[in-house]
Amino acid sequence: MPAKGKHRRPKSQRFTRSIAVAGTGGAALALPLMGATGAHAATPTATVAKTATAAPAAAKKAAGTKTYAVKAGDSLSKIADEQNVSGGWKKLYSDNRSAVGSDPTLIRPGLKLTIGKKAASGSATQSSAKTTPSSTKSAATAAASTSSSSGYTLPVEGATVGTGYKVAGSMWSSGYHTGVDFVVPTGTTIKAIAAGTVVSAGWGGAYGNQVVIQHADGQYSQYAHMSALSVSAGQTVTAGQQIGLSGATGNVTGPHLHFEIRTTPNYGSDVDPVAYLRSHGIAVG
Repeated sequence: MPAKGKHRRPKSQRFTRSIAVAGTGGAALALPLMGATGAHAATPTATVAKTATAAPAAAKKAAGTKTYAVKAGDSLSKIADEQNVSGGWKKLYSDNRSAVGSDPTLIRPGLKLTIGKKAASGSATQSSAKTTPSSTKSAATAAASTSSSSGYTLPVEGATVGTGYKVAGSMWSSGYHTGVDFVVPTGTTIKAIAAGTVVSAGWGGAYGNQVVIQHADGQYSQYAHMSALSVSAGQTVTAGQQIGLSGATGNVTGPHLHFEIRTTPNYGSDVDPVAYLRSHGIAVG
């Protein structure tokens, strides 16, 4: 009986147990493999989550933007110089146009400007791509129209138009803008639009340093807020001759050239300067 007992079940039990153990071992081997697969599957999710969390901070750091509060006496060109804005006042104005408005020379104390702002690479790039051809065409037209066969020329080259003629506003004693502003940095060459005689050159109160020239057709051109004058009263000038440099003298918030056409040499006799220039073959804006 004991011998039979040895051959009856213990062996079978050992065999069964070994199968079970083998099965268990297979399962044990499979489970860590599945567990490892699960861990590896979770890793990308964790990485993405971590990256997504870090992205805004990284983008913000890369942008390097800061806010500047405009102070009395500030101008966009002055701020751009002091803050080392790459692209100068034009870039600063472009980044803050919605806050500044249509006239870059009119910035008020307390206005918040973003410095170091970068354009988005998506829709902004597409928009730029769409506007490039027309912008190039406009630039070419302006370059070709700075002077004409009629003997007239623009008072400044490559300038953008800021405040237009007869724009209403309480900052002007007449209740409206009596000329047109050409947005240029201090030190830009100012030229006589046509041949004529200088009737006045000097300080003009709110206009700062100004020059007034009488032309052959009886009209007068006025150039205001200049930083330096190159002519004097009684002097004869030719079309395109330098008469001074642009600046920010008088009642201004930033450097620009205030330009008028008048029927007399005095304030209050203004006519549309853009229409006048166009009537002499000069394209403006």
